[in-house]
Amino acid sequence: MQTRGRFFDDLAKVAGGAASTLSGVKAEMEGFVRQQIERLLVNADLVPRDEFDAIKAVATKARIEQEALETRVRALEKKLGVQAPAQARTKAKPAVKKPGKKAKKPRL
Repeated sequence: MQTRGRFFDDLAKVAGGAASTLSGVKAEMEGFVRQQIERLLVNADLVPRDEFDAIKAVATKARIEQEALETRVRALEKKLGVQAPAQARTKAKPAVKKPGKKAKKPRL
């Protein structure tokens, strides 16, 4: 009976040792993964949120001012009777070539 109890005691010690080893491995893996993610984020060249928000506000303000100036210029041109250039009045669309039609070569 003594050997059977001793066997279970030894088995419990081995299981306890394995559990503590596994928890140590788990902690090491978590540290390694955390370190790799931090390295990836540093090398990703990301912009901090506060800087992004600041630049976004500057761009929004510039856009609003640009639209106000365009309206003001159109009003002044109208008042002076100046015709705005065709490109400024309407947004020019890029020329699209139709497939299948070849350009004619000039005859010499």
